[in-house]
Amino acid sequence: MRQILDRVADKWSLLVIALLDRRVLRFTELKREIDGVSQRMLTVTLRQLERDGLVRRTVHPVVPPRVEYELTPLGATLHTTIRSLVTWTEQHQNEIAAAREAYDAREAAGAS
Repeated sequence: MRQILDRVADKWSLLVIALLDRRVLRFTELKREIDGVSQRMLTVTLRQLERDGLVRRTVHPVVPPRVEYELTPLGATLHTTIRSLVTWTEQHQNEIAAAREAYDAREAAGAS
């Protein structure tokens, strides 16, 4: 169980699953949308999600090959849970930023 939670709860997996909600995306589109992810990390994340049955990878036989990713039915059920987390984060991001600033100010004052 821990391995599954570690996989689906890591930041890159969460972002990939959120982006693939009801749409198919190519690798380059995912990379462009996910700020800070390296090509290698995105590749590893997509492979792991595919192995777990959460993402489907489709290779179209054209030159150059076109590869698309989409959520599987299982991945779509996980998206509902992730969407709740994303919504909560969006609603409370300002409060969290304020709390971080207050904490940093207290730490800086204590270090002086």
